[in-house]
Amino acid sequence: MAADTTAVPARGPAAPERRTRPPKAGAALWALPPVAALGVVFLYPLALVVWQSFTPDGAGPSTAPYAEVFAEASFRDALATTVLIAAGATAGALLLGLALSLVIAFVPLPGGRALGRFIDVFLAFPSFLITLALLFLYGSVGMANGLWTEVTGAAHGPLAFLHTPWGVLLAEVTYFTPFVMRPLLAAFAQMETGQLEAAASLGARPWRIVRTVILPEALPSLAAGGALVLVLCLNEFGIVLFTGAKDVVTLPMLVYTKAILDGDYTGACVVAVADIALSVALYALYRTVMSRTGGRAGSHTGGAPRRAGA
Repeated sequence: MAADTTAVPARGPAAPERRTRPPKAGAALWALPPVAALGVVFLYPLALVVWQSFTPDGAGPSTAPYAEVFAEASFRDALATTVLIAAGATAGALLLGLALSLVIAFVPLPGGRALGRFIDVFLAFPSFLITLALLFLYGSVGMANGLWTEVTGAAHGPLAFLHTPWGVLLAEVTYFTPFVMRPLLAAFAQMETGQLEAAASLGARPWRIVRTVILPEALPSLAAGGALVLVLCLNEFGIVLFTGAKDVVTLPMLVYTKAILDGDYTGACVVAVADIALSVALYALYRTVMSRTGGRAGSHTGGAPRRAGA
């Protein structure tokens, strides 16, 4: 009987079998300390504030404190002042930040890159430091008023706007403009200059190039920066306090007044909860804008626009 000489195809080395690792219980244990610290440091005090707003004088849960606070003219005035100042400061920061970013990114200035780096350092400054600088310059006993009184012999200088809503607005625009410039410079750094050169070769004027070429590319970053500034302005306390503007009462200032000066802790908690609700709503808007931009606004460093083909 003839032997079967059919060739058997050679097999390569067997692929190693993948073994599914069982989840380690140690990973969950490592996550417990930061979660517990977050709960103790942040969530628990926040829950106490919310609970206190619903339990006046240790009584049972009630919405009466909200009805009382919302019916007060001081709360309505503080809410309107907060929204108006935040909106005005955001608009001013957007306009000034856009103008400065265009100059730094597209105008060949010596030290333009250093200015872009300085923006990163400026973001670390505390807000009250900028307010103190403005007070030294334009305050009632500041340099400008002091120079005026020395020259004219007058008893008082002409500048007294820092203690008004305009002074608060100026301080917030000055402080928050870099928060708009940072994402804008990052967006401008990713633009291809070939589009700008093509538009210029077709005879487009600089303003038309900005309006038709640059702004459409910068709108996502501009919206993200504006949303962030709006959230920060809504909760700004240090600038309002250090300017000494007595007629400017925002929601954070109203919380301070009710809790520290009036001893109305329940009312202060109600105002704080209302401020938190506004902040969360605006933060959700900010996160929506950031998700639509794909995180471009904060993932790149600023600098000059990229050359085509670079």
